[in-house]
Amino acid sequence: MRSRLSCILWALLACGGAAPVAFAQDLNWAQKMFDRHSVDFGVVARGAVCSTRLVVKNIYQETIQITNVSTSCGCSAAKPSANQIPSGQEAYIEVSMDTQRFMRKKDSAALVTLFEPTKGLRQEVRIPLSVYIRTDVVFTPGSVNFGTVDQGQSSQRKISLAYAGRSDWKVLEVQSPKPYYKAEAVETSRSNGLVNYEVTVTLLPDAPAGPLRDQLTLLTDDQNSPQVPLPVEARVEAEFTVQPDVWALGAVAAGATRTTNVVIKGKKPFKIERIECSSPDECFKVKLSEDEKLVHVLPLTFTAPAEAAEIDELFTITIPGRPEPIVFRAKGRVTAAGG
Repeated sequence: MRSRLSCILWALLACGGAAPVAFAQDLNWAQKMFDRHSVDFGVVARGAVCSTRLVVKNIYQETIQITNVSTSCGCSAAKPSANQIPSGQEAYIEVSMDTQRFMRKKDSAALVTLFEPTKGLRQEVRIPLSVYIRTDVVFTPGSVNFGTVDQGQSSQRKISLAYAGRSDWKVLEVQSPKPYYKAEAVETSRSNGLVNYEVTVTLLPDAPAGPLRDQLTLLTDDQNSPQVPLPVEARVEAEFTVQPDVWALGAVAAGATRTTNVVIKGKKPFKIERIECSSPDECFKVKLSEDEKLVHVLPLTFTAPAEAAEIDELFTITIPGRPEPIVFRAKGRVTAAGG
């Protein structure tokens, strides 16, 4: 049975969950929050964008603070997506290597300090970073960046590849990890050991909504290093977007309330028919409007139940004429009174 919110009226939605996760007081408590503990970018072309995200998930009850992020070498950089991570939520550390100013083998480390304020626990996590930057292959620009693309539309980008070495060096094919990329490399010049290609990459209309971060592979006839990775990124924007897509409630005391504004945007004015969720308890309420708008701002209020619980609620928004609903989530943890 699904709880339903009708237009104009304040209505109740549901929540529920499992028992809270206890904080692990051990020597590796901070390291356990990272999805990986080293990054090897492999062999890359000079000038190529060389970056990745380290996911940091708070598996503990308390909010964890990211108090410092740095690197051990000027050849690398690191930046956090947030300074605090509520219980059960995620942040990420964007780490990158400079392939413009540096060449050949480079080793560094991302240094991330995490702090749990209620117990005064502080720990630095060291994530080794490594890369080999080729001197004979150069991309201009360093990645295929489509920017923002409307879902259902195609987009095309071109980059230049320059090789210095063997006069008979060739790109055999461009391999894609996803079916919604189409890529080809066309030779544009060849003279005195210098070879140039134009690489054309097309983002096809069936690409999914959301941020895309992938890597194409140029397969060459170089027996020692046949593969050349090429980063690709895009943000495919759906007809409707909702922010926040995950409402991070954090820790909420039993009986306490939290309120946020859920913002739903469309490409043209639209109505919201209803909002639903599947849990039986009644602890969410929202106010809907009957008006047709380009942007709907919905005040959503959460009232924590009396019992301690983990909150992971999925909401579906039904829009007339749209076959698939829009979804967003609320995540957090209810602490018992006096706990």
